[in-house]
Amino acid sequence: MLSIVKNCVVTRVSNAVAAGTSDVNSTSVDMSLYEGVAFIVEFGAITSTAVTSVKAQGSVDNSTWYDLESTGMTVADDDDNQVFVREVLASQYQYVRCVVDRGTANAAIDSIVAIQTGPKFLPVTQPATTTGDVQYAPKAGTA
Repeated sequence: MLSIVKNCVVTRVSNAVAAGTSDVNSTSVDMSLYEGVAFIVEFGAITSTAVTSVKAQGSVDNSTWYDLESTGMTVADDDDNQVFVREVLASQYQYVRCVVDRGTANAAIDSIVAIQTGPKFLPVTQPATTTGDVQYAPKAGTA
């Protein structure tokens, strides 16, 4: 059985961002010890006529960023309260981040979470901001 808590690193890379039209760059993740990363972008209210999209960017120095080919995802202006997942496998860059392009009208972001997969060493250690536990084959009883 694959355990997310034991085999993946889960990191909140962006807190909630109020409705607006400015772009949002997540905190980057270091991919040197991982094969892939999935960014989970949770949207709140999106105003009609908003032009919004999600993409991934890579960097060799965690400073200069390049759009990663074919990672763009269009978010429709009626995708309120939807979840978008952008996964990047075998990145050519050590650092990867998620970018939400917002324009024309307001789009709110509830959070962006990164799940790094395919670690070179197990078990993984979760960051201090993540709490997790695994229960194997739990039976009925007090939680």
